[in-house]
Amino acid sequence: MRLPEEFLLNMQTLLGAEYDNWLAGMQNPPAAGLRINTRKLNPKEWEAGQCPYPISAVSWTTNGYYLEEVSRPAKHPYYYAGLYYLQEPSAMAPAALLPIKPGDMVLDLCAAPGGKSTELGARLQGEGLLVANDISISRARALLKNLELFGIPNICVTSEAPDQLAEVFGAYFDSILVDAPCSGEGMFRKDPDLVKSWEERGPEYYAPLQRAILTQAVTMLKPGGYLLYSTCTFAKTEDEEIIDWLLSAFSQMELSPLPLFPGAVGGVDGQPVIRMFPHKIRGEGHFVALLQKRMENCVVTAAGKVPLGENKTWQSLEKDTDFPAFWADMNIILEKERLMVKQGQVYYLPVNFNPQWKLRYLRTGLLLGEVKKGRFEPSQALAMTLKKDSFASSISFVREDERVIRYLKGETISLETEELVKKGWCLVCVDDFPLGWAKCTGMTLKNKYYPGWRWQ
Repeated sequence: MRLPEEFLLNMQTLLGAEYDNWLAGMQNPPAAGLRINTRKLNPKEWEAGQCPYPISAVSWTTNGYYLEEVSRPAKHPYYYAGLYYLQEPSAMAPAALLPIKPGDMVLDLCAAPGGKSTELGARLQGEGLLVANDISISRARALLKNLELFGIPNICVTSEAPDQLAEVFGAYFDSILVDAPCSGEGMFRKDPDLVKSWEERGPEYYAPLQRAILTQAVTMLKPGGYLLYSTCTFAKTEDEEIIDWLLSAFSQMELSPLPLFPGAVGGVDGQPVIRMFPHKIRGEGHFVALLQKRMENCVVTAAGKVPLGENKTWQSLEKDTDFPAFWADMNIILEKERLMVKQGQVYYLPVNFNPQWKLRYLRTGLLLGEVKKGRFEPSQALAMTLKKDSFASSISFVREDERVIRYLKGETISLETEELVKKGWCLVCVDDFPLGWAKCTGMTLKNKYYPGWRWQ
């Protein structure tokens, strides 16, 4: 791999006596990893035999694993069931280190393609609100798919510039993650094409952009809230110097020390941040800093539950559609005032969603399905949020059953005599983990798996 001379000189200055070790580490192959979805699966169960691959644990997160041999984890039914996300191991650190709890208001400001958002959403356990944003509409579409595949219901996926978000929200969020656009030096080993991009746009190009994004992030953070800033670059210009600038520009912000894990090192200027180098850990280069907004001289008001006012959506659905009959088969609680119908699509809004927010949305809450000529058709997104016993009619195939792949390809499925499924909507599962919907017509399942997600 060819590395720019200027970059190598910068690394010599940064690392000193460690430079030769780092250069040797850059010759090692990159590590592959996956992070399991704790909304659907317990890590102990995964380790105890649920995982179909040889794995070993990543030390800086409780649900991340190295893949120990060449495999095709994206070509496994468990991937389609949303049981895991394929992620470079170092990239698991930011979402793992941001303090959040169920019920929090959380913002992932530069979220696509969703590796960190899916972890934040899983940790919220369906409570509170996750706003996942990316300024690129095409990247935001990929973000939405990954969040829905993971079965995260309490989301707003937006595609806005940070200043527009700040204008709408103000100091609203308990925690904000800024995985900032950067020069990508820490990923050169994994993606050599980034070298050319670095030569065209190096650290000096990205630093002003990072400062602008952080300015808006601080505006949207509640007093007492946490802001986690991360990059996948080694450059001090984008790392420690950005933190120094932030602390000087915003007196209410202070660094919150992060615990070092094996192989992690602090900032090169003694900052209580985390640096990850490929010669010290099994992963790529990353920088992570956690900051907190001081409570002093601040008036703090709890966001609480946003009143949605009188909502006649249920009455209209009850009068004009078979939606209530479908919902009678659901074994989950529905708050009727959180329903919204727009252009025939039925949504279940997050508890803290405010209809007055004027933003460019790709999704507001959970898309339950669509009403067509009075008939309700449940969505793929709804299926992914459920458990097998969440719906009155379901069928589960073992992962070795060839009908699993046939279902994921969109084919009609024939049932065996002993497989009794009542007519109508049926939740199709693999090893009791939902994959999607089908319509049972006797001994046949008419496939309703979402065409855009089909096995290729």
